[in-house]
Amino acid sequence: MTSLDTAAAVTTPPESGPRPARRQGRAPARDLNGAARFRPWWMPWLWLCVPIGVVAAFYLYPFLNIAFLSFTDASPLSGKGDFVGIENYEYVLSDPDFWNAVLNSLVYAVCVVPIIVILPLLLALLVKDRVPGIGVFRALFYVPAISSTVVVSLAWTALLKDNGSINNLLMNVGIIDEPLAFLTGRWFLLFSAMAVTIWQGLPYYMIMYLAALSNTDRSLYEAAAMDGAGPVRRFFTVTVPSVRVMMTLVGVLSMIGSIKVFAEVHLLSNGSGGIGGQSETLTMYIRAVGLDPTYGSLGQGSAGSVFLFLLTLGLLILSQRLDRKAEEQS
Repeated sequence: MTSLDTAAAVTTPPESGPRPARRQGRAPARDLNGAARFRPWWMPWLWLCVPIGVVAAFYLYPFLNIAFLSFTDASPLSGKGDFVGIENYEYVLSDPDFWNAVLNSLVYAVCVVPIIVILPLLLALLVKDRVPGIGVFRALFYVPAISSTVVVSLAWTALLKDNGSINNLLMNVGIIDEPLAFLTGRWFLLFSAMAVTIWQGLPYYMIMYLAALSNTDRSLYEAAAMDGAGPVRRFFTVTVPSVRVMMTLVGVLSMIGSIKVFAEVHLLSNGSGGIGGQSETLTMYIRAVGLDPTYGSLGQGSAGSVFLFLLTLGLLILSQRLDRKAEEQS
């Protein structure tokens, strides 16, 4: 063998065969750090037992129990009854008061959700800049969100009653000749409750938008300004796309809250739901039908609750499909 052959043999690495496939599963102990080396394989599952138990006890079991009670003639006091099939669903779906409550809840959601999605975003744009004293304004704007719904509703009741401040102001200015039925008229009561919901929800969703806006690249605004885009165009071309995910989340949360609204309408109407219950929402109907100790039926109330769940689920699926279609078209 010549010296050249010897050098080539030394410098050329030996050909290696195919590497054996690495076994899938738990990582070897040498790949783990710290206490993870000595942790048994079942430890992560042990930490999951508590949250799974909480979900099962406080969410899954009540839902399954409500679904079961909807097929019985259980009473509010005993909580037990015999199996009656779909009689409760037939009664609920043939009750005009039920469909009136469904209409009120849908109108409530249709009116509240668009305002809740847009108005907090505009408010967040006003207070997002770091200027002296802006923290005080943010704190003042957030006061309605931390206030009790009962206290807020009682305060608005004092303002909206027949001899309240709003009616007196409108009559003194000459806009109206007699007090408006803010707390008794069907649509007046619903729109008054919507105003309370929007006023109390604005600061909460404003904080969520502030978090989303803080992650927006400011260079995008600078580039849009250099291209001659004004404030309105920058809002639609930069701000809205950057917070689209947050807008979807706000829309979903506000829609769920609007469909199951109860406290605002109940407190403003003093528990009556307006004259003849015309402003009653779906949750108020479920409570009246299912928990009345004299004439109530827990089975019928449970059937209404199942319908509320299906309605909310259907609206969530519809909103997700519309959002996905909007993203594909953009």
